Amino acid sequence: MAFWLMIIVLLLAAAALLLVPALRHNRTDNATSRDTLNKVLYQERLGELEQDEQQGVVGERPELVKELQQNLLDDIPGQATAQSKPINRWALLPGVLLLVVVAVGFYLKTGGLAQVAAWRQVQDQMPELRARVANEQAQPLSMEEIARLGLGLRTALQQDGRNINDWMMLGRVGMALNNATTATQAFAHAYQLDPNNLEVRLGYAEVLTRSNDPEDNRQASQMLRKMIAEDHSNLRILSLLAFNAFEQGDYRQAIGAWQVMLKLLPADDRRTEVLKRSIEQAKVQAGEETVKLGVNVTLSPEAANALPQQGTLIISVTDGKSPVPVAVKQLPLSRFPLSFSLDDGNAMMPERLLSSLHQVKVRVRVSHDGLATPQAGDWFGESALQTFSGNGQVSVQIDKQVP
Repeated sequence: MAFWLMIIVLLLAAAALLLVPALRHNRTDNATSRDTLNKVLYQERLGELEQDEQQGVVGERPELVKELQQNLLDDIPGQATAQSKPINRWALLPGVLLLVVVAVGFYLKTGGLAQVAAWRQVQDQMPELRARVANEQAQPLSMEEIARLGLGLRTALQQDGRNINDWMMLGRVGMALNNATTATQAFAHAYQLDPNNLEVRLGYAEVLTRSNDPEDNRQASQMLRKMIAEDHSNLRILSLLAFNAFEQGDYRQAIGAWQVMLKLLPADDRRTEVLKRSIEQAKVQAGEETVKLGVNVTLSPEAANALPQQGTLIISVTDGKSPVPVAVKQLPLSRFPLSFSLDDGNAMMPERLLSSLHQVKVRVRVSHDGLATPQAGDWFGESALQTFSGNGQVSVQIDKQVP
């Protein structure tokens, strides 16, 4: 309301600047006309001549009076000047209307009225959005609702910049929207307000860990090491420390953190399998992996006679239950018999490692074009399903052809 009142006052002031000067005009009733002024001057001059004659200063008064009368006649214009007619006030109405239309039009075009309306709508929705975030049983927010929550939080923080919970929530909104700048700045503000708050420290360390800036990663590593020194059994700190170390190539520290987590978790916790696979992957990256599957490949006489001059050997390992490969390896076509090995480094996905299998089935295919999809006429061979405990040998003979 105050904004619109100010707009109305400014428009009235602008209209007044247009109307007042045009409506003002000289009123002839009270103004001194030129003829009246000449008459007054003529009478004053006659009085002065009479006084001069009495004092004997002048002796030719009739001639001077005659000359004064002649000057008065010369000063009277031959034709009365036409009096200007004032402007009709109704003729100024279109100008006032044009002023109002142009001002309102510019505001609607550049004033962000739609954005202000959307902002007011977000302000009205904020209590509901906050309640849904706090209630784990409520329906999760959509990406659009998360963006609205972020706008509402920024507005609230303009009024109360020391609200740590709102800064943390804004940081989580930035993470959900994949806006690293918002997330980092929000948690940095919260950390400045309360550097001893564990939730703030963990949130800030997580944002820095996920950053693409190596300096942010190093800062997160320092924070996490300090926190783990204070609490050796905090699973969240251990998880972040392991992830941070793995991303920076410190695989030994990552393995150590994950192994500590395995000791802290119950044996039937579903997270233990994920941790074991992560440890195996870190060992592969560190060159400490001992899991190895040896494969020996031979050709049948028919396949040997039909072998192309050039091609690719595609090896895939499954668990015998699902056709989706766990490990895949490609080798250029060479002489047979051929021997090679596979390990967790050949895994298709980090969560499905070769070391996690208890039985394996190996398929070897000769591809003319190197495509993963079998083509008609490709020669292949499969091994029998056999147990696997981390080390073993599998023999495959290429003796079949894709129909």
